[in-house]
Amino acid sequence: MDIQEVMKHLPHRYPFLLVDRVLELVPNEHITAIKNVTINEPFFVGHFPHAPVMPGVLIVEAMAQASAILSFKSQGVVPDDKLMVLFAGIDRVRFKRPVMPGDTLRFEMRFKRQMRSMWIYEGRAMVGDEVAVEVEQLMCAIKQLP
Repeated sequence: MDIQEVMKHLPHRYPFLLVDRVLELVPNEHITAIKNVTINEPFFVGHFPHAPVMPGVLIVEAMAQASAILSFKSQGVVPDDKLMVLFAGIDRVRFKRPVMPGDTLRFEMRFKRQMRSMWIYEGRAMVGDEVAVEVEQLMCAIKQLP
């Protein structure tokens, strides 16, 4: 999926759209997606000016966005103004390596199970062959808005 297709499956937009491309997606199984991290990211202005590091919470958010794409694609649904996915929780996350400008983050998320509107994933964010972030349980809820 290119960026145009990604934007059809996520309600996020700049500066909060954190998935640039989907490399592989098998509905109800897994997704591999990437984020190209550049010095132009707005968060690098303050985190940290002398040694720019991507905030860990944004890496986890990007993992949730990749998972949301998998949730929507697995259901054959394209979100609209009334349907969205919300980050519902995360358990047992570990930060292993800083992510800096010039890195390409690769998200490898695997579907674990679904409970009603809650989708549960596990996965990791990689830079090359190195694990940057691991998460045992990431939860996304698909909600219909009034």
